[in-house]
Amino acid sequence: MTRFGDGRDWFFERPFGLFLHWGLYAVEAWHEQLQWRGGVPRDEYAKLIDRFNPKGFDPNHWIDVAEEAGMEYIVLTSKHHDGFCLWDTAETEFNVVNTPYGKDILAQVADACHERKMPLCFYYSPIDWHVTFYPAAGRSHELDDAPLPDDTPDFDRFMDFTRAQVRELCTKYGEIHGIWWDGGAIFEHDDPSLNAMIRELQPNCIINNRGFGEGDFGTPERDKDECRTAGPAFEQPTQACQALGKESWGYREGEDYYSLRYLQKCIDIVMAKGGGYLLNAGPRADGTIAPNEQAALRELGIWYRAVREAFIDVEYAVEELSTIDMLV
Repeated sequence: MTRFGDGRDWFFERPFGLFLHWGLYAVEAWHEQLQWRGGVPRDEYAKLIDRFNPKGFDPNHWIDVAEEAGMEYIVLTSKHHDGFCLWDTAETEFNVVNTPYGKDILAQVADACHERKMPLCFYYSPIDWHVTFYPAAGRSHELDDAPLPDDTPDFDRFMDFTRAQVRELCTKYGEIHGIWWDGGAIFEHDDPSLNAMIRELQPNCIINNRGFGEGDFGTPERDKDECRTAGPAFEQPTQACQALGKESWGYREGEDYYSLRYLQKCIDIVMAKGGGYLLNAGPRADGTIAPNEQAALRELGIWYRAVREAFIDVEYAVEELSTIDMLV
């Protein structure tokens, strides 16, 4: 697989990352798409902002968990589909500084990651269930009752809003190593200038393929068949993503978890093809990662550190891959 030949090549040198889905939905501990899947009205969901006060939040705790798992970068949800922002954005009041907690989460995570040399990427969803100018049109992952009677859908304003927020992410927190779009494809709108802006502001930033233009890498999700059937090796840079739990990416009480053996096999298959693997844990409402999820990641790290060198700077042969597939 051809590398980029620039600062983005960190992506190939650090193939195992920690995904963190965290936001207002952690308060209810059910699903990151609580508002949509649970049919919660917008105004009712927005009241969760008054209950978000993660007194146990410490970014070093997250980094410790990642390092114990052998993970070498972090991807954090700056804004999920609910529209709630974990940073002090000038574009909407629906953000963390207007909660009882009152402090910029991204700033604290960025400072800790810079100090500890942990590459940091920001997940960003252009889908937004909160802003009243969102151009809802009955697409996937849009609220069933949107737009509401008092909404004023405006696609141009929405794109300006998206651009301004991504610019903030690329200018307020020092060096970041990735923008992880999610949901841009539903708009069927190509705007390469967005990724171009990211590349200009953050030259070492890698961009996925879920935005408004061609990205740097593909993102098969939940170990779908394409991970297993893409041939002896991925032809393009690829990063599979998966969660510890089967039901939710955000923290879920009573979650049904994958076995460590299953996760090991999935990581094995993807990395044997030259891909990277992004494994998710959902912090609880207090900002901590649940002890059972910490334990699972710690155990996975023991295995991963023992086999890691087998996935770095190697050539991928059909015979070797067939052996791996036979074991699954």
